Amino acid sequence: MLERFNPPTVHEPAGYSHVTITSAGRLAHLAGQCPLDRAGRVVGIDDLDAQTDQVVANCLAVLAAAGAEPSDVARSIVYVVSPDSGVLAAVWQRLMASALAPAFTTASTLLGVAGLGYTGQLIEIDLTAALPD
Repeated sequence: MLERFNPPTVHEPAGYSHVTITSAGRLAHLAGQCPLDRAGRVVGIDDLDAQTDQVVANCLAVLAAAGAEPSDVARSIVYVVSPDSGVLAAVWQRLMASALAPAFTTASTLLGVAGLGYTGQLIEIDLTAALPD
């Protein structure tokens, strides 16, 4: 369903693919997942690890609800409130050690941003999944 590759004309990426091609007929465009609990409260104020774990749990839940798994993700964008490349790398490592890790082997982008929608929010993940037939 997903074909991943890296053209020889560009650098070899660390853990993700430059190109992901889907052959699926249906795509699920998931809303950006925030570090919110079921009551809609931001978890882990000032704790990026706790927020990352909550976002991973939320991503897994919405993927399952759409009938998809992390390995079905064709595109991901990770937003982190930080200009520090060390912080971004630490978030990436935590994501790659999580149950959501297969989602980040396809076309992925990691961005440091100035702010996100909820007060105290430090991370958000946006996913597009190719649904199995």
